[in-house]
Amino acid sequence: MSKTSEIKSVEKIETTLGKETMFSGTMRFSKSLKIDGKLDGEIISTGSLYVEDGAVVNANIKARSIVVGGIVHGNIEATERIEMLATGQVYGNVRTAKIRIADGVVFEGKCEMIKDPDAVDIFSGSVEKLKSNLTSV
Repeated sequence: MSKTSEIKSVEKIETTLGKETMFSGTMRFSKSLKIDGKLDGEIISTGSLYVEDGAVVNANIKARSIVVGGIVHGNIEATERIEMLATGQVYGNVRTAKIRIADGVVFEGKCEMIKDPDAVDIFSGSVEKLKSNLTSV
C-alpha cells in the first residue's frame, strides 16, 4: 500500500496544493489539506495537514493532526497527533498529545508532549496547585 493511500484512509482530503504549486503567506483551513508543492509562511488550522513526500514547508504549523512525509522547517503544534513517515524531515520543535515517528525520519528539535492544554490555568489557584498540575502533565 502506498503512503498516499494510507494517508487517505485516515481522513478524506478536501484540498490539495499540487506539486507545481508554490504558496507564500498564511494558510488557514478547517478540514484537511495535502501539500505536494512548496509553502512558505504559516499554517493555522483546526483540521488535518498532510505534507507529502517531495513537499517542502517553511512554516510554523498549528493544526489538529499532522502527517509529515516531506520536509518541514518550522515549529509544529498538533492538538491531537503528529505522525512522521519514513521519508519525513522535521527541523523544528514539536508539541503534541500523540506522536508516531517511523524509522528513517530526520528530526532535529525538541518534543513536548501535552495531555490536556486546558487543564493548566496559571491565573487561578495557588502555586502548589499549579505545581501539582504541571507534574501530572
